[in-house]
Amino acid sequence: MNYIKSLLLLLALVLTACNNSEKEGDTAEITAGESHDDIIHLSRAQFENAAMEIGKLAEKPFAETVQTSGIIDVPPHSRAVISAFSGGYIKNTPLLIGDKVKKGQRLVTLENPEFIAMQQSYLETVAQLSYLNSEYERQQIMMDEKITSQKSFLKAESEYKTALARSNSLKKNLEMLNINPASVAAGNIVSQVNIYSPIDGNVTQVFVNTGTYVSPADKIMEIMNTDHIHLELKVFEKDLLQLKKDQEILFTVPEASKETFKGKVHLVGTSIDPNKRNAMIHGHIGEKDEQNFTAGMFVEAGIVTGTSEHMALPEDAVVENEGKNFVLLIENETDDEFEIHPVAVKIGTTYNGFTAIENASQFKANDRFLTKGGFVLLQEEGGGGHSH
Repeated sequence: MNYIKSLLLLLALVLTACNNSEKEGDTAEITAGESHDDIIHLSRAQFENAAMEIGKLAEKPFAETVQTSGIIDVPPHSRAVISAFSGGYIKNTPLLIGDKVKKGQRLVTLENPEFIAMQQSYLETVAQLSYLNSEYERQQIMMDEKITSQKSFLKAESEYKTALARSNSLKKNLEMLNINPASVAAGNIVSQVNIYSPIDGNVTQVFVNTGTYVSPADKIMEIMNTDHIHLELKVFEKDLLQLKKDQEILFTVPEASKETFKGKVHLVGTSIDPNKRNAMIHGHIGEKDEQNFTAGMFVEAGIVTGTSEHMALPEDAVVENEGKNFVLLIENETDDEFEIHPVAVKIGTTYNGFTAIENASQFKANDRFLTKGGFVLLQEEGGGGHSH
């Protein structure tokens, strides 16, 4: 028993072809009419209502590519790992993964009694500096007038410069903790410090909870700015000499979409990994597509190195059904209808809206095909039943 082949038309119009060898003339009743021996009858009214189009095979340019893979990434300056310059307990973590932050925005608050001790040391050192500076200047005058010994002068100089160095060191430590040294010198001592964002971006990871103790080596959170997202591709050594700046990149994100996106080669790596024998290619993504991606996505890409001509049809002219590809050949045309024959074809790549037909030589130069709006999918159903 032969299978029934049906054509699902746009706007829910359904066409089928029936051929039942056991019951001659036993065909399914369908909206668009009947078809026999794989010939599908399409009325001209349906053709016009569904905005279908007819076209011929034509020679079209197709990209010659170097195949590669890689990831979507951001530049180093667009990624920030937040940590503390001094250990402490997380007092407050107001942000969640995905939150947008601005440069200078508070991220977390740390609390540690050691912060108080550090400020106290700074206050004591600042207080000593005034006396030690005066003593140093007095000893210098006395030394010039030969009233004091060189030993006394050198001792005063050493004590002053040591205290000055300690003061500057403590001052820098306070600034790194976002504590204002001038405020401390005025007597304002705090037990909590805030950590602020060094860049604009979004929170991508949070490693701590309220109450967690973090040491200076611990990660608190990660922030990423995806405004300058790009491609990092690995290309084999044998293909490297074919690549240069501004070549087009056609890439897909297999886990997310079948859609093909475009980019351009920006930098070609100048060093080869001695073990893997590959180099890195840095590519820019088209501005309109940048927002579709996030760092870390795996990509498969082809870098266009040239073009070659192939016989092709618009990509909508080819339909896949259970692992096979078909085109719809116009066998005959009258004032009232089209007679259409589905023909299996072997296809090549798709580029700029056209699909290469590798066995195009089996068709005649004047053969015409349904190229738009005529179908969504060919289905095979068994048993001579009705197609809905």
